[in-house]
Amino acid sequence: MHTDEHGLEVGSASTAALRHYDQAIDDLLHFRAEVDAQAEAALREDPSFPMGQVLAAYLGLLTTEPDDARRARERFARFRASAPDLLPRERAHVEAAQRLLNGDFLDGGGLLGRITEEYPRDALALAVGHQVDFFTGNARSLRDRIGGALTAWREEDRHYGHVLGMYAFGLEESGHYDRSEVVGLHAVELNPKDAWGVHAVVHTYEMQGRFTDGIRYMDARMPDWSTGTFLNVHNWWHYALYAIEAGDNARALEVYDAALADGETAMELLDAAALLWRLLLEGSDQTERWRALADAWRPRMGEPFYAFNDMHAVMSYLGAGRSAEAEKLVASREAYVAAGTSATNHAMTARVGLPVCRALIAYGRQDYDTAIDLLYPIRHRINEFGGSHAQRDAVQKTLLESALRAGRLSLARVLVSERINVRPCSPYNWLKQAALAEKLGDRAASAVAADRAALLRKV
Repeated sequence: MHTDEHGLEVGSASTAALRHYDQAIDDLLHFRAEVDAQAEAALREDPSFPMGQVLAAYLGLLTTEPDDARRARERFARFRASAPDLLPRERAHVEAAQRLLNGDFLDGGGLLGRITEEYPRDALALAVGHQVDFFTGNARSLRDRIGGALTAWREEDRHYGHVLGMYAFGLEESGHYDRSEVVGLHAVELNPKDAWGVHAVVHTYEMQGRFTDGIRYMDARMPDWSTGTFLNVHNWWHYALYAIEAGDNARALEVYDAALADGETAMELLDAAALLWRLLLEGSDQTERWRALADAWRPRMGEPFYAFNDMHAVMSYLGAGRSAEAEKLVASREAYVAAGTSATNHAMTARVGLPVCRALIAYGRQDYDTAIDLLYPIRHRINEFGGSHAQRDAVQKTLLESALRAGRLSLARVLVSERINVRPCSPYNWLKQAALAEKLGDRAASAVAADRAALLRKV
């Protein structure tokens, strides 16, 4: 019986297949594109290799692209029709993969959690479960799925740093910023090429409004995170967010053109839309950039798969001045919800995706009251359709901007006060305090808040 790199038994794998599988797991943890080629190489060596087939199924889901998921589903069905006898862990993985392929991310994530209870050194179950928690916006599980396995790992394990990097992100999403920073910095110290660990530290600085620390950190480690992984674009997006907070929109657009434009995957298009939408909220006209982005979204939107993607496609259509396409997408998702399915995305779309998309359309037609009425009731549960706090902040900023523009100043005061008291070193928050004070007729208070923002940007 063969064992993988982490000491777990695998069935019916040749030595060569297992070597490719171990390398694929290493590539997956590094977010390297080579993971696909290594997974395919493992299956060429042994087409009936259960963990190779499971890995291929997971990879088809992690892109959040309907076509990739469909191909993975068809391939996995062929494997299951003639699958060999399975070891208990492999059987559990096959069931988890099938649940995910069926669109049940909650049960699939739960099954992966049970695998790591029994096999805490199962790096694949940890990595995929972590991403499922990210897709479903489950901050507690992002933290505890990894934290519950950590004591089974040793510092000398090659992938211990990667597990720490995942844990750092879970800590950040759960609000443990001091602990997240310490753990994330240690993860990257152990493995400087851990793009997800770098990402966790970057998130920690973002959520505390420490944009100057974030820029310094990313500048110092640029060779480690800026090329060679699936996470390049997303980390460049974070860099651009820091630039916007620093008041350097020109730099943010330079980053956009160099790294975010011409994205090839839904996850990359999502980052591009999220950046341009923040600029749009501040009155920056980027129509030409929006048009190219809207064109890229169109072929991916025919089939409902992930409500978080839908929101960013709607942003792109609106930014490009194509409100009819945004309305058409919403109508298709309304029909999807009405038809009813057991997929996790169905509930995501009904409870959060559709209200957010409708609110964005209302904002686009300057119907700010409707945007508020749609967003305010769900503002504390928008995590249900996935993403991180930093990504979902685009929705919160849309609500705040709508309140300011609609003249609903009591609500705007509450929203600004919440933001300032969580992130008092954020220039954006103080600029919104200045805008609110101006609308309230308190020019002195507005000037003080604007000065505070300016001082923070000089730090």
